[in-house]
Amino acid sequence: MSYAIERANILRTVDIRVTLGVLFFAFKPIDMEKLDLVKKYKTYYTAKAMPALVEIEEAKFLSILGQGDPSSDLFAGKIQALYSVAYALKFAYKAKDKDFVVAKLEALWWFDMTRYGHLSIEEAPVHIPRKEWSWRLLIRVPDYVREEEIAKVKHAVREKKDLAYVGEVELFAQHECKAVQVLHVGPFDKEPETLVKIREFMETHQLKHAGLHHEIYLSDFRKTAPEKLRTILREPVR
Repeated sequence: MSYAIERANILRTVDIRVTLGVLFFAFKPIDMEKLDLVKKYKTYYTAKAMPALVEIEEAKFLSILGQGDPSSDLFAGKIQALYSVAYALKFAYKAKDKDFVVAKLEALWWFDMTRYGHLSIEEAPVHIPRKEWSWRLLIRVPDYVREEEIAKVKHAVREKKDLAYVGEVELFAQHECKAVQVLHVGPFDKEPETLVKIREFMETHQLKHAGLHHEIYLSDFRKTAPEKLRTILREPVR
């Protein structure tokens, strides 16, 4: 690199000012850009009203397992534990100049296939008792997140807050590969109407189920009117 180029690069981060005939340098701090996973992985967090076959990259998540009615206190408590760890992790990495935006809530859903395997994907949410639903709540995290740091922030959260499920939060990796997805707009209890589209698409293209039903909650369902909720419904296939 020539002296001229090197000097030009230095002057991009240095503000040269002249005051009362005295030349001085005021160094401007360079703002670290915050990693926004929703913006970085636009394809992952985007779906259309008509079903489409997509390729999903491998990703890492904060995760917590559970079973039961999603309107129960258990479900709410595990969401609270998951978010508490997620924000503690964010601030821990912010101190390392690796700040990131806490991503959207997601969930994997499944049930006992030996009892309910005969049901179609749109029938299952209607006919299976909600207390028998199993789920894994997810929040995607950057690839640089390590289990050691998660263990540290879990300990810190337990020290500060009396939350029952913090110890159950874990790092989880998933690679869905190929999936059929569609955007559902409206209340959760209307999802079966949208799931019909996925089933018909799979039948038309001779695709088979190859994983757990996956939902990505683009809207904050605590603050959004039910008719305006936007949820990505995703079915891994082969």
